[in-house]
Amino acid sequence: MHGGAEELPIVGVIGAGSFGTAISNLLALNAHVLLYSRNPEMVEQINRTHRHMDMDLSVRIRATGNLQEVAETCTLIFPIVPSANFRDMMRELSPFLRPYHLLIHGTKGFDVRRKEYHPADGPITSEEVCTMSEIIRQESVVVRIGCLSGPNLAREIMAGQPTATVIASRFDEVIEKGKKVLSSRFFQVLHTYELTGAELAGALKNVVAVGSGILSGLGMGKNIQAILITQGLMEMIRFGNVMGASPNAFLGTAGIGDLIATATSKQSRNFSYGMRLGRGETVEGINDSLTEVAEGVRTILIAKQLADHYKLDVPITQTLYRIIYEGADIFQAIESLIRFPGEADVDFV
Repeated sequence: MHGGAEELPIVGVIGAGSFGTAISNLLALNAHVLLYSRNPEMVEQINRTHRHMDMDLSVRIRATGNLQEVAETCTLIFPIVPSANFRDMMRELSPFLRPYHLLIHGTKGFDVRRKEYHPADGPITSEEVCTMSEIIRQESVVVRIGCLSGPNLAREIMAGQPTATVIASRFDEVIEKGKKVLSSRFFQVLHTYELTGAELAGALKNVVAVGSGILSGLGMGKNIQAILITQGLMEMIRFGNVMGASPNAFLGTAGIGDLIATATSKQSRNFSYGMRLGRGETVEGINDSLTEVAEGVRTILIAKQLADHYKLDVPITQTLYRIIYEGADIFQAIESLIRFPGEADVDFV
């Protein structure tokens, strides 16, 4: 290493999916990166070829299958794993964490305390649903927690296209250290103290993206897509109102910015999932073919139960639930949805 490279920090990333890999490459512009995967073959392949998921990786990235090594080597760690696996990952990592650690997660979904939830189990209550920052607090001694929010389409990041991200945290130190290691010429890092709002927006926008994808798959145009996205934003804010988030949290980059990117791009797994549904594929067929999780599908299940609990008017969420979990006819369901009953327009501020 030359030119002061020895002074670069070592930052941990847990999760070698497309987003974790993209973030690792960004971090490698400013730091050395220890990238954790539980797959030994993947670890070996990354270290041998410096390629993963058809992407070239920086030589500053080293893969490992040892969580203890990540915690003992890195003070700043980015956990980026699917929401369904997040609590188990934290329980494995927790014995090695100390109060000096800083965690900035990049997971956009909810946790349900019941390990395997099915609608027949009865309604989910708000007390059973956690954000990823709540899991970190519950399962570890870490206090300085942040959330990395969008718009963050992994392929655009890897291609070096300009974008911005948002670090949400109640701690200035988390924001400052996150900005220092992530900021680059093409990657602007903004911040907000609205941690709960950023996490809710990150999870709920995936629901809208699935619906937007269905409209695209059915061959519908941008007018109705724009209406769905606008109505979807209203639903997101209704959830936020009852779950402790300010409406303002949904009107910035981590809210409407991430929503627009995710609900209009074929690079979004959730939009693509909906588009395949709209083109006539079955839920089972799509699920069997996925190589990475479409978080919105699980979030639809959880959000529908939360809406029932809070008695919220969220027709997009309810319609998507009927299509994916109750086998409703997609044409009839969408036809009733696009009427958007009611005459009020913006009713959330």
